[in-house]
Amino acid sequence: MKSMIEQQTGVFPSVCSLDCPDQCGLLVHKEDGKIVKIEGDPSHPVTQGAICNKVRHMGERIYDEKRLRYPMRRVGRKGDSRFERITWEEAIKEITGRWKAVIAAEGAEAILPYSFYGNMGRIGTEGMGRRIFNRMSASRLIYSICEAAGSEGYGYTMGGSYGIDPEDSVHAKLFIMWGINAVSTNMHQVTIAEKARRNGAKIVVIDVHNNRTAKWADWFIPILPGTDSALALGMMHILFAEGKVDEDFLHQYTVGYEELREHVKQYSPEVVSSITGVPVDDLFKLARMYGETESAFIRIGNGPQHHDNGGMTIRTIACLPALTGQWLKLGGGAIKGNGGHLTLNHRALERPDLMKTSTRRINMNLLGSALLELDPPIRSLYVYNSNPALVAPHANKVREGLSRDDLFTVVHDLFLTETASYADIVLPATSAFENTDLYSSYWHHYVQIQQPVIAPFGESKSNDEVFRLLAAAMGFGEEQAFLDTPEDMINQALNNPNNPNLQGITAERLMEQQFIKASVKPLFPGKLRTPSGKIELYSKTMERRGFPALPTYVPLAEDEPLPFLFIPTANHNFLNSTFSNNEKHVQLEKTPKLYMNIADASALGIAAGDAVRVWNKRGSCELKAAVGEDVLPGVVLCQGLWADGETGKSTLNALTPDRVADMGEGATFFSGRVEVEKC
Repeated sequence: MKSMIEQQTGVFPSVCSLDCPDQCGLLVHKEDGKIVKIEGDPSHPVTQGAICNKVRHMGERIYDEKRLRYPMRRVGRKGDSRFERITWEEAIKEITGRWKAVIAAEGAEAILPYSFYGNMGRIGTEGMGRRIFNRMSASRLIYSICEAAGSEGYGYTMGGSYGIDPEDSVHAKLFIMWGINAVSTNMHQVTIAEKARRNGAKIVVIDVHNNRTAKWADWFIPILPGTDSALALGMMHILFAEGKVDEDFLHQYTVGYEELREHVKQYSPEVVSSITGVPVDDLFKLARMYGETESAFIRIGNGPQHHDNGGMTIRTIACLPALTGQWLKLGGGAIKGNGGHLTLNHRALERPDLMKTSTRRINMNLLGSALLELDPPIRSLYVYNSNPALVAPHANKVREGLSRDDLFTVVHDLFLTETASYADIVLPATSAFENTDLYSSYWHHYVQIQQPVIAPFGESKSNDEVFRLLAAAMGFGEEQAFLDTPEDMINQALNNPNNPNLQGITAERLMEQQFIKASVKPLFPGKLRTPSGKIELYSKTMERRGFPALPTYVPLAEDEPLPFLFIPTANHNFLNSTFSNNEKHVQLEKTPKLYMNIADASALGIAAGDAVRVWNKRGSCELKAAVGEDVLPGVVLCQGLWADGETGKSTLNALTPDRVADMGEGATFFSGRVEVEKC
C-alpha cells in the first residue's frame, strides 16, 4: 500500500501539532502532492470537525515564500539576518566540530539546548534531541516557561495533573472559566459548554480582561491581576459560613478541612473585595451559585499562574471542588490540565541514563542571565521548537546574550525567526505534516499519531533526522539509542508500566485507527497520588518546603514603582510567536493594541487609536491605544506576541520580568509594571 506521501491526491487523516489543549483531529486535502485544504475530522469524538483559523490557514504557513529551504551560515553581524547558503554536510561538520572543540576546552556543560513545544509531537520534542544532549552531558534546560507553577500548585492539592474527562463536562450546570480565554485557546471546551447551556447551564468567566470568552459568558467578573487566590478564599469563607459544603465528602476524601474552615474566616467578603476589586454582592452571588448548583465545573486557565504567586493561586482554586463534593457529580470538578492521565514513559523516550555525569540545570525563563552571567559560561546554544528572542521574559537581555560573538548558536526552524537572525548556523525544519510523531493531549483523553502527509519542503529535515546526523558525526550514532526509529520510540513512550491508562495503545494500532482513547477512570471514588491519597487542603509537603500549608493569598512581589500592571496575554490568531510572521494571520489580527481603562487614558490625555509608548527599565514598545472598560483601572493589557516591527521594533516581552514564580520555577509574565505615555 502506498504511503500518504506517495499518494499525490486525496484526503488524509492528521492531527494538529500546535501547543493547544484541544489537539484536534484533522483531514488534509492534497492535490498533486500539495496541501490545498485543511479541515477538522468529524469522526474525532471531542473535536468533531471544528477547527480554529490558526489551523485552517496552516497551508499558507507551510508554503509561505519566507519559509527556509536550505541550511545557511551567518556572514553579517549577529541580528542582521545576513546568511549564505551551505550544504547539510557543511552544516553538520561545522556544528559538531565546534561542539567537539567546546567539550575539549570547557566540557559539555558549556553547551545548552533550548527548546519547547512549538510542535507538540513527542518524538520531535522529547526524543532524539533529549537523547543526544543527555549522551553529551550538556547543560539541562528546565522547561518552566508555560505551566510549571500552576502544575506544581495543583499537584499539592490533587496529586498531579488530573481532572475530569472534558467530555463529561457537558453534564455540568455551572461553568466557571477562570483565567482562560477559552474561545481563543480551548474552543472545544466552549463547544461543550454551549451544549450544556442549551440544557440550562450557566457560564461565568473570571478574568482580568473582557475578552471574547468574557463577552460570550452569561456573567463576566473582572478581577485585579494576581488576586485570584483571594477570590477563591473569599468563596470558601462564604461556603463554610453558610453551610454550603459537603461535609461527608470533606470527611471521606480530604485532609485539613477543619483547619481550612478556621483559616478562611480571615477572608471576609469585605477584605476580599478590597483585594480583588470584585464587589461584595458579586462575591456572595458567585459563592452561592457555586454552592447551590448541583454540578459545577471549573476550567482553570494558564493566566493566573503567570504571576509571582501563580503556584499558590492554582493550588487554592483547586481546593474549591472539594468543598462542595463536585468530584462525585457527573460533569462537576475541575480541569487545570489532564496530562497526568496520559503520562508517557519519559525515561524510555528521553534516555536520561545516557548522561555520563550530573550536569547543571538552567531555567529557560532566565536565558538572558544565563547567557550573560553564568560562570562557567555557555559557549554554544542549540535552539529548536522555540523562538526565545520573542517568547522569553526580559527579551532585550536575551537578545544581548544572543549577540555575544563568542557564543556559537544553531537554530533549527521553519522561518528566519527573531532568534535565527542571531544564529551562526540556521537549519531548515520540516512541518508537522512532514513527520512521523506521537501526540497526547493535556486536556482530552485521546492519543493520536501523525504520519507524513507531504514530502519535506526544500532541503528541510525533522528534528529526529537532524539529531541522528549530529549523533553520527559526534561518534555515537551506532549506539542503540540513536538507531531507534520514530515507530520504535512511539512504542517505547507508550509502554509505561506506571500508567495503566495507556495499556494496549501501540504505534501499530494508532496507524490503523489514527486516535485511541486512554482507559482513564474517574478520580473518585479512588486514591490520589498525594501523600495522604486524598485531596490535601492542608499540605504537610508544602509546609516542609517552606510554603503555607493551607491555601493563602500572597500579594505580588514588588516590581518597579510604576502605575500600571502589564498583562501581555494571548490573542486569537497567533499561538505564542507562531503565525506572527505569516501575512494571513497578521491580517486577521490586524494590529497590536494596548487596552486601557477610560479613566486611566483620560488622565493621560490618551484617546482611542492614539499611538502610545509603553515602557519600564527593561524596555519599551509602541502600540495603539484601545480605550474603554475592558480592563480595570491600573491595568494595561496587550494580546499576542507580534513579530519584530509590529511593536515599535521591540517585543512585548522586553517589558516582562524574568523573576521566577513561587513554585515550579515558573514564569512571571503578568507581574511586571509599566508606564504609558502618548507618543
